[in-house]
Amino acid sequence: MAMRPGTEQRLLDAAEELFFTRGIAATPIDVVLDRAGISSATLYRGYASKEALVAAALDRRHDDWLATWDRAVEAAPDDRGRLLAVFDALDDYRSTAAGSRWCAFLGTAAEYADAPAEVHEVLDRETGALRTRLTERAAPVVGERAGALADQLLLVVSGYLAMRLRDPSVGTATARAIAAALVAAA
Repeated sequence: MAMRPGTEQRLLDAAEELFFTRGIAATPIDVVLDRAGISSATLYRGYASKEALVAAALDRRHDDWLATWDRAVEAAPDDRGRLLAVFDALDDYRSTAAGSRWCAFLGTAAEYADAPAEVHEVLDRETGALRTRLTERAAPVVGERAGALADQLLLVVSGYLAMRLRDPSVGTATARAIAAALVAAA
């Protein structure tokens, strides 16, 4: 028997809130179940393990992030703006409850020295999507140097997200300026 959509929504909401604010290892699965108001039997109808639940919560967050980024790209006036729209998307996502602290993907990667397969897969998918999207947006701006620029921008984005953990008030202004300089130099 599959999990009901409303039940799954509550479970993913609880998992996301607890895992990505308190930490995955620091959050026992029973605490997630209590917050969601479901039994362990219900959990295991939908997810084979705690790690599978972590992966599902990350997948859902990734979908939300990509939708936010897509809206920022659509609002950009030109190719350069579409490339740098990742920073507009970061600002927009930061204003949501899910994005208010820092990057759940970096946090998850930091928690696992050797991530379980399902978690490793979603982390790779997220990094790959960032790299691919940045490369696609960079191509009209810098041509064949798009891949190299995308890797540089990926580092800037990741650095910005890590800085938010150190100082939650940090904005995208510095990262945006570095990115603009990289685009101009490319």
